[in-house]
Amino acid sequence: MGRGVELSDFQRGTVVGCYMCNMSLRQIAKLLNFHRATVNYVIVKWKRERRTCPLPRCGRPHKLKEEHRQILERLAQEKTFPSMAALTAEFRQAAGVTISKPTVARELREMGLTLRSSNKERKRVPKTTEVCAEAKVEMDEQHQTDMSHLDLRVGCIIRTMQLPGTDSLYVQHVDVGEAHPRTVVSERVPVNLLQNCMAVLLCNLKPAQIRGVASQAAVVCVSSANGLEILAPPNGAVPGDKVTVDGFTGDPDKELEPAKVCEHIGFDLRTDDQCVATYKDVPLEVVGKGVCRAPTLRDCQVVLTEGRWQEEAEAFF
Repeated sequence: MGRGVELSDFQRGTVVGCYMCNMSLRQIAKLLNFHRATVNYVIVKWKRERRTCPLPRCGRPHKLKEEHRQILERLAQEKTFPSMAALTAEFRQAAGVTISKPTVARELREMGLTLRSSNKERKRVPKTTEVCAEAKVEMDEQHQTDMSHLDLRVGCIIRTMQLPGTDSLYVQHVDVGEAHPRTVVSERVPVNLLQNCMAVLLCNLKPAQIRGVASQAAVVCVSSANGLEILAPPNGAVPGDKVTVDGFTGDPDKELEPAKVCEHIGFDLRTDDQCVATYKDVPLEVVGKGVCRAPTLRDCQVVLTEGRWQEEAEAFF
């Protein structure tokens, strides 16, 4: 399906129906020939708002009909008026409508016209707008996040304890090769899996206060309908080792927003049929030591377990 094509209500309902039949994002996109981002957007909307149809657009409605707007545009382009009051009087007579001077001025601004605008000036407005839109798209593409922006490191979870006052949140002290361990808040992972074990951590996620505890990183896990597993680094890796993806080189960002990671990277992080974690089918590895893999989960989404990010992950996946 081409970009920029609005889905019909029936197509949106079909996407939700496939999702409720336990089909994965990738399967739905392949079956319906939609882009995965489009499928994901429909599912997120349905999860959050329990609807598939877009709400009516906000904004002040036009007081003029389209035929009257065309008359006003023609008058403004073809004639020169000494004042806005003169243009308003001429327009009332030509269109046969009662309208105030401020409304006429507002309609002209929305058309990109001034009181004395010419045909030449009128033609330049959409051209300038088009150039600005193209420049914005190019800038967005240049700043799109990929794996080179992530600071992934091998870490050792030293100690885990339940966060006071909660049932499913845990605080870990993790050695990532720095002078002092970092604190990480995670959820839904059994305590025995987060005790004295090696893991992969995202270390440049924007810090957050969760129930009064500063979460300074996120544990990378693999998620399926049947459970969650910690992504394991290769044998021989030590805390502080960099986890990279071949072909995506560069200096990591100082700080990343969780939503940005989810939007630009989350779709392409999966395990393959050998349980190896991949980004766009390229393995996550510690150079010279091996690849990162899940214990048992194949062809599953790679996600983070940090509490504030998990809501975003569940909505997207």
